[in-house]
Amino acid sequence: MSQLTDRPALDRQRARAARNPALFLQESAADDIQDRLIEVKRSFTAPAVVTPWPDLWAERLPGARIVADAEVLDLTEGAHDLVIHALCLHWADDPLGQIIQCARALKPDGLFIAAFFGGETLAPLRAALAEAELAVTGGVSPRVLPMAEVRQAGALLQRAGLALPVADLTPLDVSWPGALALMRDLRAMGEGNALAQRLRRPTRREVIARAAARLEEGADAEGRITARFEMITLTGWAPAEGQQQPMRPGTASHRLEDVLRAAREAAPGTDGD
Repeated sequence: MSQLTDRPALDRQRARAARNPALFLQESAADDIQDRLIEVKRSFTAPAVVTPWPDLWAERLPGARIVADAEVLDLTEGAHDLVIHALCLHWADDPLGQIIQCARALKPDGLFIAAFFGGETLAPLRAALAEAELAVTGGVSPRVLPMAEVRQAGALLQRAGLALPVADLTPLDVSWPGALALMRDLRAMGEGNALAQRLRRPTRREVIARAAARLEEGADAEGRITARFEMITLTGWAPAEGQQQPMRPGTASHRLEDVLRAAREAAPGTDGD
């Protein structure tokens, strides 16, 4: 497997970001996960959270085991009824391996939740940087993580052996007073370029200036630009006896076509009224 992430570089970026972090997206992911846990209507007594930001989750889930984001997770097999992988799976060289490690750490009927960036996250920024670098240097270097699509991500749950898999995507639009402010906040999130194949020299100022100008062509009347982050959330359960099972294709007692026809006929104002 080719190496995607330069882990020492990522750790250095996160350490620098921790001095004055911008964790509003981490907070948003944590809010969403907590809302989902409320909907489950179940108490979890042995949770674990995989996160590069331990203070954030220590406050939200007191008593949870906080696990560093690493290639090999410090999790004990069968020890937890809830494992959360909190907004760092997109940096994994082997996301399936990460999910399998989390799945093995679950007790029967334990819940796994992962949130991470995917889809078209920062697509305009990616395009602007590529255009600018090509214009200035005649080539394009790796700068932004490849992003998983929600269907691809959802398939990982089944491959990891988790039951009742669900994958969904939430777009988050955030505005900044300019492109440079966006880039500064990305560094303060610990989400700068830590790709293994990145250039090992500073980006030329002309590249940054061109990319910023390109992004700011779409600024609003107040000069603010908007960037979209697409957050994929995965949920799955460790298999257990007596657990609800999804229906197999072809086992439904009524065809969808028949159900919809009956609903139309019963609706007010139709012939079936």
